[in-house]
Amino acid sequence: MSIPILETCRKRKRRPKLFGLHSFGEPGCPINPTGPFRDNIRCFLQQCAEPEDYCVKGMPIWCTLLVRDKTSVVPLYTIEESVNHSLNPFCDHCRCTGWSNHLVSKRKYHVVIPNDRDWNKPLEDNVLNIHSHLLHGLIHCNGFGHLLCINGVEGGSKYLYGREIMDLWDRICEILRARKISVEDASKKHGMDLRLLHGVAYGHTWFGRWGYKFGRGSYGVLEENYDKAIEILSSQKLDKIIQDFSDREQSRQIKCTVQHYRDLSESQLVTIRDLFKFMLTVKSHSALQKKLVAATTAPSASVQKKSIRISFHKKDNSKEKYMRCKRFTNVIAHMDSRWPAKRLEFAAEVIVDALKEHKSEVGHGGMTRQDLRDAARIHIGDTGLLDYVLKSMNNVIVGCHIVRRGINSARVLEYTIHDIDNPVKVSEAKEEIYQKPLPDVLPAPVPGTDVYNDVVYLYNNTLLNYPESDLLELATQAVLDSKHFVKDQPFRDEDDQLLRFFCRVKPRLFEVENMSTETSRTGELVIVQLHATVHDLKQAAEKALRDTYCIMDKFVVTEIDNLGEMEDRDVLFGALESGEEILVGGSGIDLDSNLRHEGGSGNWIVRCECGARDDDGERMVACDICEVWQHTRCCGIEDSEAVPPLFVCPGCCIPFGPPMTDSPLAFQNSDDLLLDSATVYGMDFEYENCTRINFLNQEESMIFDTAIRELGLGSKSLVINLRASRENHGGHLKSLKAESPALNHGGKPSNYDRNQLLEINSGSFFDMEM
Repeated sequence: MSIPILETCRKRKRRPKLFGLHSFGEPGCPINPTGPFRDNIRCFLQQCAEPEDYCVKGMPIWCTLLVRDKTSVVPLYTIEESVNHSLNPFCDHCRCTGWSNHLVSKRKYHVVIPNDRDWNKPLEDNVLNIHSHLLHGLIHCNGFGHLLCINGVEGGSKYLYGREIMDLWDRICEILRARKISVEDASKKHGMDLRLLHGVAYGHTWFGRWGYKFGRGSYGVLEENYDKAIEILSSQKLDKIIQDFSDREQSRQIKCTVQHYRDLSESQLVTIRDLFKFMLTVKSHSALQKKLVAATTAPSASVQKKSIRISFHKKDNSKEKYMRCKRFTNVIAHMDSRWPAKRLEFAAEVIVDALKEHKSEVGHGGMTRQDLRDAARIHIGDTGLLDYVLKSMNNVIVGCHIVRRGINSARVLEYTIHDIDNPVKVSEAKEEIYQKPLPDVLPAPVPGTDVYNDVVYLYNNTLLNYPESDLLELATQAVLDSKHFVKDQPFRDEDDQLLRFFCRVKPRLFEVENMSTETSRTGELVIVQLHATVHDLKQAAEKALRDTYCIMDKFVVTEIDNLGEMEDRDVLFGALESGEEILVGGSGIDLDSNLRHEGGSGNWIVRCECGARDDDGERMVACDICEVWQHTRCCGIEDSEAVPPLFVCPGCCIPFGPPMTDSPLAFQNSDDLLLDSATVYGMDFEYENCTRINFLNQEESMIFDTAIRELGLGSKSLVINLRASRENHGGHLKSLKAESPALNHGGKPSNYDRNQLLEINSGSFFDMEM
């Protein structure tokens, strides 16, 4: 396999630079820069990378070669994206992380390790939109960045494990002195959300091993809510769990599982955290794994009976093999997806058709994840949807086929398809089994035979489906709604002959009408000589701000607040301490530029009942009257449902009736446990008392305002699903708005009864193209 940069070096008759994969990024290896990120990245590209002889959409590329072993060389690409020439100048990742108020940086640096199969190919034009990279990180030139994806062996790599890639990324960020790195943790394994499992077992996510901590929660979850939720879930007593399940069918299985691992553990297992932590340790340590196998293969008389039952089940291996499969429709019924079920089913059918076509052409073997994804993309352009469905397709039945997933002999993730009603493989007696609906709940595993099966069983029952406990349900939801985690790189002042300051522009310079978003208070690192003057500091600050931010391109520093009456020729040494923050004033900020804040130039407002005041990456809907955005989930719109073409928020419904003072959804004692007493946490509820008005035609729909007044809605939420176009009703809605000035107040929605939701449906809404 020949990597393109190697060919380039041969043509130029230059010896390529090679670095060790596991030592690259260690202190002093290969460089040891001490400046700000914007300068360190340039030093990195100059000394540790070779420029490619091609570009991607006008963006220059550098390649660093990392040697893993004698047989594999890993290409690490760095792509410089100029924001002024980019089609996507704003950063969605900053917005979802809570950095919408950061000024737009001039450059973005993408760090990419492509999938193994693409190492010997030039980068494609859509390289920044591919989700199958082994590594994709993005760092703005101000040092704030995002880890976008990590894919190790389980993601299709033949050579690199997830921890290896994560270690490399962490060392790169450390040596380049990135300031803050965010990651959205949506990783799953065996159907379990790892941020929940690892949060309970270790007190932090998988990324927490590298210092990533709570950054921002969705649906108004704050850090104190998250910490309290983790504490509540992880402190569950095992004996209390056994007692609470005593009258349920899972009682015996949970009791046996707990006792089994208590017998294996040398220390006492008291809480659910102790149990999960030990079980994950057993899985990762071979010595304990052997002990576990020995314990299950050399049992006592009572356990021997279990072994007999195990061998009994194995006699009809093929029957058990298919009974463990679940229909894809049942799988997606329990999935929290932003795509509707029909869309997921269609994607699954496209994947099955691709596997069938491959099987008919080749006759044997399966398709790698990348090949299958590429084949499905011919029919479905949404790569996020395909990745989501592919993760869910393992031992699932789609139509009359079973789709399986596994690692082949080349250690590559591979998908295979099997025909259920194949007369060669399946007897007529077994075919009767497939005609029966498969159970939604898999049979309980025998404790000790497979650790992950035991973990999944306890995860589903003690974390997701704990009996009659609103508190635990609320805590679990709070953890699952916390996806954004951040690693903060602390400032290090070197022992050298240099002074370092954090330069921040005075806030009053941004206090103008067209700068509605409050600008971030993060300062830029400025470095000057030990005996530099005030004038030198002004020039260094001016250069740093001009080099970093788009609207600062012509900024001129005229004053520094911290220096009092000092003049430009005065020496700084002794007047300021290294590491101190300074406020600078001046002129030349381009306040009319569209490239002001990373969140974009729009002035849209988020004000949701869960407490959210900014976009957190979750699905939202805007009120068609006040244009305030709210979460669809908090408005009672399921993720599987389409967003209604016309939506009126509860605040704008106040003129139609007296507001309700108390919310029936207020959770008892929630203010002492997880959430603010004034906040109703966004959860899923049934809408039983739903008033529906069916308009038979457009003429009858013109009386909908009269119908609303007669119903006396109070401050309920109004969702209007109209088959006709929005233009047909827009004028009528505007007349309502003009009739009642309160409809345009855009104020904070008051508490309302979400069990009384008015839906006005005209015709067949679900047949509309959304």
